[in-house]
Amino acid sequence: MKLDKKTLANLIKVISIVIITSAIGLEIWNIYRLVNNNKILNILIPILWAERFIVGIHLFEGVIAAIYAPSKSRLPLQYGIYTFFVGTVGLVELFKQEDK
Repeated sequence: MKLDKKTLANLIKVISIVIITSAIGLEIWNIYRLVNNNKILNILIPILWAERFIVGIHLFEGVIAAIYAPSKSRLPLQYGIYTFFVGTVGLVELFKQEDK
């Protein structure tokens, strides 16, 4: 089965939204754990650091999208949040768009 670019981009968007939402949930759980002085398994520490790195990269991409969105006739906050959740695909869509 061969995927075209649009189908692949949509698949990446869905997976990215699930991963970022899960990462936010994991961070909320970690904050809850810290507030209640609960211990964490050592195996989860690298997962938490990877999650923070991924969320950081997506945040950076969202900021870039919010900055450039007005030049492409898009709402900055809306497109920044969209790009935060879908990642690089959102930036590619933004910069691939024809100027209006």
